[in-house]
Amino acid sequence: MAEYRIDDLARAAGTTVRNVRVYQDRELLPAPRRQGRLAIYSDAHLVRLRMIINMLERGYAFAQIKEMLSAWAAGRSLGDLLGLEEVMGESWAEQSPRVFSLAQLRAMFRGQLTQANIRRALELNLLERWGARFVAPTPQLLDAGAELVGMGVPLGEVLDLADQLQQDVDHVSESLVALVRTHVLGDPATAPWTDDEVRRYSEVVQRLRPLAMSALNAAAARSAERVIPELLGDRLVSLLREQEREGAE
Repeated sequence: MAEYRIDDLARAAGTTVRNVRVYQDRELLPAPRRQGRLAIYSDAHLVRLRMIINMLERGYAFAQIKEMLSAWAAGRSLGDLLGLEEVMGESWAEQSPRVFSLAQLRAMFRGQLTQANIRRALELNLLERWGARFVAPTPQLLDAGAELVGMGVPLGEVLDLADQLQQDVDHVSESLVALVRTHVLGDPATAPWTDDEVRRYSEVVQRLRPLAMSALNAAAARSAERVIPELLGDRLVSLLREQEREGAE
């Protein structure tokens, strides 16, 4: 299980240290483990923090969130509670994060890794800074970007594409989750948090993983099958026209 200091926890959840402390003061986030003068947080804290942020973004007030989390935990064993949180917090990525030195990244992107491009990659969470090194949480995206740069696409435009791609995929994923929330799970504020309900949420989340990945992969494959031949077809038509002109001359 990973361990985090408070600044690492905030960065991993996409929030601020100040917010983490506020959530602790509001008794939404459990207290960390103390190791001397250090406060040590775990993966369970990260999952709970992400849940709190998600509820806040959906418009719930602190009091409502505390009530829901308390109702969720009431009468339930720690194993039941952490079981659902662990299911929700499991990584969907097929590869583990990879660590790169700055020299490796510069070689990978053929000298186009300027300070501005590094800042953009950090903003897009394509890279995370770990001291003097960098971590790619989803190395498949980094590899795909390097391939495009190798083909001649400027890195700045590759980063623009990554930004747009993430927004488009987020929209599709949010639509899928909204359908499941509306027709399967209902409003968590009114959910009867029984043991059966906790298990049902775990099962739904687990079933959503392969469903979402399968749907997104299938849609991407269909799009590629349609768009890539169109690109090659346009090029072939252009070549044929050039040959016809040369023959006429």
